[in-house]
Amino acid sequence: MDDVLHQTLTLPNGSVLPNRLAKSAMSEALGTADNRPTTALCRLYQAWSAGGTGLLITGNVMIDRRALGEPNNVAIEDERDLPMLEAWARAATEAGNACWVQLNHPGKQAPKGLNVETLAPSALGFGPELARFFGVPRELQEAEIEDLIQRFAGAAALVKKAGFSGVQIHAAHGYLISQFLSARHNQREDAWGGDAERRRRFVLAVYHAIRTAVGPDFPVGIKLNSADFQKGGVSEEEARDLMRALDSAGIDLIEISGGTYEAPAMSTGLHRKSSTRQREAYFLSFAEQVRHEVRAPLMVTGGFRTRQGMIEALNSGALDLIGLARPLAIEPDFSARILAGMAPQHSTPARISTGIGAIDRMALMEVTWYGRQLRRMGQGRRPRPRESALSSLAMTLLESGWHTFRSRRARA
Repeated sequence: MDDVLHQTLTLPNGSVLPNRLAKSAMSEALGTADNRPTTALCRLYQAWSAGGTGLLITGNVMIDRRALGEPNNVAIEDERDLPMLEAWARAATEAGNACWVQLNHPGKQAPKGLNVETLAPSALGFGPELARFFGVPRELQEAEIEDLIQRFAGAAALVKKAGFSGVQIHAAHGYLISQFLSARHNQREDAWGGDAERRRRFVLAVYHAIRTAVGPDFPVGIKLNSADFQKGGVSEEEARDLMRALDSAGIDLIEISGGTYEAPAMSTGLHRKSSTRQREAYFLSFAEQVRHEVRAPLMVTGGFRTRQGMIEALNSGALDLIGLARPLAIEPDFSARILAGMAPQHSTPARISTGIGAIDRMALMEVTWYGRQLRRMGQGRRPRPRESALSSLAMTLLESGWHTFRSRRARA
């Protein structure tokens, strides 16, 4: 059935997505120094809306200005930016597609010097390779945990009011919710940690608070790791248990991903089986297992590059949406070309490498290189698919230092 990519998808709450291609979140860092949305985001998302992708998911919108993952994140706490959020929502859905806002909190995955303090489930730092970049956090108190749950819910309500099509909870890639889920990072002995059931309590509380805030008809999705690929991290069995619990609670879409900054599965490819490499998608085998256990639509992100590979994955029944990220960072109309049966104009780099081992082993280089392409589009320029990794790194470090300084001053 060659037209499967064009098929609509009806979510559990009755919302309909116009096709089976979705843009997965990529952190744009296109907010102001004091974390407000900008016209650059409108330009970027207008380009993606025109590019044929049925569902766009924004990157890293923070629920607390005191807890940023990087300089120039957008944060949603109140209605001060409602007009610009409305403009962003209009631009992002101009072509009749859906656009969901990804809500996030970095936990301890916040660069040194960016925030006044760093908070996490437990006061545990990263290993030697990341310790130079990320400080040791303070353990969250129970009242602070309850406040964070309500911040997620309040941000979701504002997203709905602004006219976006839905929200996605970011519970993957080593950020705060992912830290709560991991026995490696969550060593609490109270109701928010311990066994897997108590470590799941935070994410389920966030989901229920959001659902209460937005009602049954507004889509709420989640991004989850299939596994952390770390000793003591979230296992595939724990991930499946969580997905079953969320499915029972009424989640509208589960995006399957994997890895963390410490073990960036998609960047290095170290955890890909040979069968997975042949089939393009990184987490397709895991999705096949989950498909028999949950009713919620599944989205798999990572590795899809060809139209035939996408069609085969959808026809297998293992997933319902094809998640795209990097191809859209260098070719905003990638989806339109795929839907029309055409080949992409540019091939996605297999890996962004500077030749500096300590940097190349982390996901940060991938994030910064692709982030620069998004910023170019936000400025109304075309991406540069062949940009040098070293040049990109140098420019990013210069910009990051300046933006960190401005961000700290803006919140002083």
